[in-house]
Amino acid sequence: MKKPSVLVTFDSMKNPNSGYFSFGKGLGDALLKHNNNRFTLTYYLFRITTYFNKRVNIIHLFRLHRLFFPHGREFDVVHFTDQTCRLRPYRVSAKKVMTIHDINNVHLGFKSKRNIEKRVNKLRKFIGYCDRVVAISKFVADDVIYYIPEAAPKMSVIYNGADKLTVPEGHQPAYTPVKPFLFTIGLLSPQKGFHYLPALLQNNDLHLIIAGIETTHKDNIIEAAKKFDCLDRVTITGPVSDDDKAWYFKNCLAFVFPSIAEGFGLPVIEAMNFGKPVFLANATSLPDVGGKAAYYFNNFDPEHMQHVFKTGLQDHIENNRAGAVMAHAARYTWDNAANEYLKLYDELLRG
Repeated sequence: MKKPSVLVTFDSMKNPNSGYFSFGKGLGDALLKHNNNRFTLTYYLFRITTYFNKRVNIIHLFRLHRLFFPHGREFDVVHFTDQTCRLRPYRVSAKKVMTIHDINNVHLGFKSKRNIEKRVNKLRKFIGYCDRVVAISKFVADDVIYYIPEAAPKMSVIYNGADKLTVPEGHQPAYTPVKPFLFTIGLLSPQKGFHYLPALLQNNDLHLIIAGIETTHKDNIIEAAKKFDCLDRVTITGPVSDDDKAWYFKNCLAFVFPSIAEGFGLPVIEAMNFGKPVFLANATSLPDVGGKAAYYFNNFDPEHMQHVFKTGLQDHIENNRAGAVMAHAARYTWDNAANEYLKLYDELLRG
């Protein structure tokens, strides 16, 4: 009997330093691990993405696929793994499921009403062509249903996983701090809130390491460091290797992440896997994912942030919270996510 065929689009895996690449790598590996010969899997990728080469059937993205997709009738299920949908859902004849990572533009004050409506209507159109929709957190599911109520009957939640990082024996990062440090990672964009973090270095000798793709917002972070007289203790590394990232997670005093636009927040769980105290913005998906194992900034007033950090760090140390933090993080694995998606493919095929 012929196995059902499933096309999984990982066409956002272009930049190895992006969250979408981490998502595709984690879920793609886990689907191959747990498929157990149930489906014939094919991945849809940019030609420059070589990560899955020789391990799975591959169709390479071609820009004219938006107009005509010659493989449109070859699959029983097509899984669009992010809402960008470079391969349009209406170009394939199959059961269709789409994963939505966020609609965070609606929460960014600098986006115009017209821009927001345009994006929401585009997503509404894609959802209309899909049989099922998956959100990567309950927050995202609630967000989508609020703006697109007709998505509710199709909606389910499958939380992302997070790799349990390890540090190779003897590894030293390209930049090694000499004193206790705070760590954060992500695109240096205004919504990540990294410009609020120098306030945490006031009246102490802590260092701050910020890793991630640099933008012009770097200048605002530097200005904040000057304001709090800690420029010599703030290091912006740019993108870092996986081994360097793991080293920073393992050796930091705490992970700090004041982002106001997250659909999940993968670095939060990566830090928790090391038992680290994490300090997050009380915004978008972060309270959903961090739960009671994290500490939260309710606003970005420097005195409030300093108070939350001081009391949270004291609580983490005095009450030995590391074990509870790691237990919380253990709920989020790519194995769990892959099995949930494979179960969903089965449900779609059963009608």
